[in-house]
Amino acid sequence: MLAVLQRVREARVDIAGETVGAIGTGLLVLVCAEKGDTEAEADRLLSRLLKLRVFADAAGRMNLSLQDVAGGLLLVSQFTLAADTRSGTRPGFSAAAAPEDGRRLYDHLVRAAQAAHPVVATGRFGADMQVALVNDGPVTLPLTVRRWPGPGAPARVSRGWAGRARPGWRSRGLPFPRRLPRRSRGPSPGHATCRAPAGGRSGRPASCPVPVPRGR
Repeated sequence: MLAVLQRVREARVDIAGETVGAIGTGLLVLVCAEKGDTEAEADRLLSRLLKLRVFADAAGRMNLSLQDVAGGLLLVSQFTLAADTRSGTRPGFSAAAAPEDGRRLYDHLVRAAQAAHPVVATGRFGADMQVALVNDGPVTLPLTVRRWPGPGAPARVSRGWAGRARPGWRSRGLPFPRRLPRRSRGPSPGHATCRAPAGGRSGRPASCPVPVPRGR
């Protein structure tokens, strides 16, 4: 899920001249669900919103969360956050979730927020809204929460040194190893070996610029 949060002194949402949601000091959050998002992403997003330290403490540093200051939370749906503007002059919104999925996830986020925080206001999904706010700072932060890759996630493709594509470790449901096992291979019969004495601090054989054929 995508979100843009703004620290505000006040904010409100009007629809057809009627105020449907308003808060004082707190966070105005624009929310967008992407394709593949689930309730788990909505819950993680809410946890980040409530605990992100964006409010000033007594020393003037951003060290307090929305819960610490008991501020208001105004949630407004905005699918245009998923816009693709990489080319052309008209943005594309194919990455946004389908309207029914977006509404379901937005409603879930609102219900979870109302259960976890005392001051929650909302806009109206899919409506033509006018949003007014007084940004405090200004402080505006983008926030992205996406599904962790796992056995059920689409295969992630990584590129090898030769340019050939191969499935990533996580696409097979395996933890990525911190260090791959080292293969130990001795010299094949008939290959040249080095007779250089041990050298260096580690005691390992020094490099041999001219290999000496075996048996001489």
